[in-house]
Amino acid sequence: MKILNILARRYLPLEELDQTVAFHETLIGQTARLRFDYPEYDLRLAQIASILFIAGTEQSLKPFTATHLTFLVDDIDAFAAHLPHVGAAILDGPKPVPTGRNMLVQHPDRTRVEYVEHRDKHPADLLP
Repeated sequence: MKILNILARRYLPLEELDQTVAFHETLIGQTARLRFDYPEYDLRLAQIASILFIAGTEQSLKPFTATHLTFLVDDIDAFAAHLPHVGAAILDGPKPVPTGRNMLVQHPDRTRVEYVEHRDKHPADLLP
């Protein structure tokens, strides 16, 4: 059971996603390694380095903005079994998502974190 990477979440209007991604690709020197639509929630997402860009309308973003971080993990089921024993609450999931499986967790300090296990893990998504 391991956290592979921690992503800062950046919420933005849908019409700003392409320009924002292009700016950060140039600034960081890395092409977005993850980019997909999430039509069930009317969202588009992209990841560059350790930033997860989540774009949508004000209404489509509203259910997600209380979530502060995304933890990429190697085994979501192991975390789902472990976290309640250390004071965290599973709020939703684990459930299928376009990239694999996720769950929403509230840590004891009230930080809301999305835990995600990607189906196709990227070698660059490993913390040093």
